[in-house]
Amino acid sequence: MLKKTEAIQKLQRQMKAVDAIPLSPSFSPEFKRWKLNTEVAIENIFGNESRHLKDFDDIRFNLGFVCTGMPDSVFDEAFRDGMIDAKAILSSLIQEIEEYWEEEPSPGQRPDTLSRLTRFCDRFHLVARRMRHRYSERPTLEIEDEYDVQDLFHALLAIDFDDIRREEWTPSYAGGSARMDFLLKEEGIVVELKKTRKSLDTKAIGDQLLIDIGRYQVHPDCRMLFCFVYDPEGRIGNPRGLESDLTKIHEKMNVRVIVSPKGL
Repeated sequence: MLKKTEAIQKLQRQMKAVDAIPLSPSFSPEFKRWKLNTEVAIENIFGNESRHLKDFDDIRFNLGFVCTGMPDSVFDEAFRDGMIDAKAILSSLIQEIEEYWEEEPSPGQRPDTLSRLTRFCDRFHLVARRMRHRYSERPTLEIEDEYDVQDLFHALLAIDFDDIRREEWTPSYAGGSARMDFLLKEEGIVVELKKTRKSLDTKAIGDQLLIDIGRYQVHPDCRMLFCFVYDPEGRIGNPRGLESDLTKIHEKMNVRVIVSPKGL
């Protein structure tokens, strides 16, 4: 991963380059070179399967359909709208890095907050399996429901975080309030945990997370919502798709969704 300052500089450079790209012809060599360089920059910063790269690749710089006799101004306007969208996405990526990335740790320092949380999610299933086997058949923890997920994840959080608020009440939303799983007070991050089951499939998980996103947007201490979906039985058919659909900025609140494990 690039250092925070270097990542911001690369994206800022691509933003500034937008203004130097000629409007016509729409797909000039300058534009093609800028688009390729921007894709490479985003891929190097966030990874080649990130939703950040997908968001950029989804930008349309031309019309979805063409009719005979359309004036050049229509094509120019579509191209201009695409460039505006590109600048908005680049600005959003820079804001995410500025707000949630920490500087590259020196030797002996801890990695950044999101990397730590993501690692807990990636290793959670391995830890849960190890917990089943104890010396001399001593009692252990079986992960059977979301309460078990909360207990084990709470123990993992305690490794790296000091101020962990458990199940704080959220402000009223849509006529009611609810308890969050964990609030990392100093970091301004709410951690929400889910465990799939027969009655909680991909659609139900997505619907629940959308409700959570709306609820936490009005919480004064929540600057980011980090959602971990534990799927030990592989009930989510397209885990990366669910992550990509919901991992984005929702009305100024950053949301990160991690599904683990991904497939059996």
